[in-house]
Amino acid sequence: MSTTLLEKVTLGISGLTAASIGGFILAVPHVFYASYGIALGDNPSLLSELRAPAAGLLTLGVLMLTGIWRSSMIQVSIAAALTVFLAFPAGRLIGFAVDGLPSGGIIGAFVLEIGIAGLCLFAFRRRILPTTTDFSGSEARS
Repeated sequence: MSTTLLEKVTLGISGLTAASIGGFILAVPHVFYASYGIALGDNPSLLSELRAPAAGLLTLGVLMLTGIWRSSMIQVSIAAALTVFLAFPAGRLIGFAVDGLPSGGIIGAFVLEIGIAGLCLFAFRRRILPTTTDFSGSEARS
């Protein structure tokens, strides 16, 4: 199955977003979190706990981008995009329910993540929806 332009654009948006956020947190966590009104302080344990998943997010973003140019990586790239952009808003929803509503900046991030999640689900639907085979031997969506 060839990669469509919509899939490539979606991987580009997803990958650049994830890699940028991950790289920013990894390099300058104080600056990143200050943009949300969060003061981190100088606790090395806290900073380590923020930088470690940031490195993972950066790596997943690079994996998403790789699928644009390497067709052999498309399934991994799509899985990375769906994992990140479905898991982040799901985690935020749990936080909203348990902890209450956060700052406007965090709500804005949630809206962006939901938007990218929707784009991913739409763009990759032909790859993630089950197919059936009709009597003529051709595939049909169920």
